[in-house]
Amino acid sequence: MSGVNVALAAALAAIATGGVAYAFLAPYLSGENREQQRRRAVSVVTTPAARAANTNRREQVSRSLKEIEAKASGAKVTLDLKIARAGLDWSKQKFYVVSAAIGIVFAAAIFLMTSTPLAAIAALFAGTLGLPQWLLSHLRKRRINTFIKELPTAIDIITRGIRAGIPLGDCFRIISREAEEPIRSEFKQVVEAQTLGLPVGEVMVKMYERVPVADVNFFAIVISIQSSSGGNLSEALGNLSRVLRERKKMAGKIQAMSMEAKASGGIIAALPFIVGILTYLSSPDYISLLWTTDIGRVALVASAIWMSLGVFTMKKMISFDV
Repeated sequence: MSGVNVALAAALAAIATGGVAYAFLAPYLSGENREQQRRRAVSVVTTPAARAANTNRREQVSRSLKEIEAKASGAKVTLDLKIARAGLDWSKQKFYVVSAAIGIVFAAAIFLMTSTPLAAIAALFAGTLGLPQWLLSHLRKRRINTFIKELPTAIDIITRGIRAGIPLGDCFRIISREAEEPIRSEFKQVVEAQTLGLPVGEVMVKMYERVPVADVNFFAIVISIQSSSGGNLSEALGNLSRVLRERKKMAGKIQAMSMEAKASGGIIAALPFIVGILTYLSSPDYISLLWTTDIGRVALVASAIWMSLGVFTMKKMISFDV
């Protein structure tokens, strides 16, 4: 029994010693001591004047963000702005004339093919109102994609120029002379607006109105905050360029991973049309029941609705915002 008591006492002593050691060493092992040291250092360094300066800077940044968001959200999408986003230098009168000409040509072509006045009138409205708007949307998307592709390079030029001691306005001029379109034309408008005396924050908001994407919004916010509240612009722009490149890389990965689903959706959507054409070539009387009988027309409409729902669902599943 004495041996058991000695062993039990030794175990209790070891446990007590381990507990005491853990109590003293735990702060060093878990990082609590280092955290307390950092807090003390911050409390020593952060004087009342420094705290007041940090508070004022945060208020200036918050105020700048609110002003940019208010100006961007309050902009109305007029016809002139749509034309500018498409990269065209047309006036509204020229756009109306071109739209009318497209509508007349489209209506004449439909009338010659169908000899139906009602179809020609519908084609006139579609060609005058729908086709020009689609053209503006197509040109806008293509221009925005090209702008986003070249924007990180322009930001790198500004970053290197600022680190070399070149003023921000001169960096804008370099881009307006040497960059590719549409970066060159956009920064040329920025330089012209600054020459007229407009503040750089307002000029950046105008650029965001012409190119309404998140990348340009980030760039405008960084420039506007730096111009109003100061800060290390080269470091901020360097971080922004890296973020934009990472977003572009992520978008490419997502596009590569979703190609299989896109191919499957295209095959599934095209399969009914292919089967219908092949069946019509082999047995036209058999498949003509789909559009010569009431039940066949109902089946066609129901099939089109269900197929459209399936295609839209698959498109929604493979669409991601980066």
